[in-house]
Amino acid sequence: MGLFITILVGIIAGYVTAKLMKIDVSFWIAMLLGIAGSIVGGWVTSLLLGVNLASGFNLTTILVSVGGAVLVVLIYRLLKKK
Repeated sequence: MGLFITILVGIIAGYVTAKLMKIDVSFWIAMLLGIAGSIVGGWVTSLLLGVNLASGFNLTTILVSVGGAVLVVLIYRLLKKK
């Protein structure tokens, strides 16, 4: 993905994840969360399916990015409890 598309998908995925997981974060943190989610989601889909589904700007990319961001938040919450 190009830098602009990565940031755009990160904004959308971060916003959706923040609302879905009910976390109160700033715009920048939500964007970074979405970008991290895109990386994690692309990595996980590459491992499971053999195809990176986080490429380009489409609904699949946004869903994979949101899924990855949710996974990042869940792992953060698990580590924070310990």
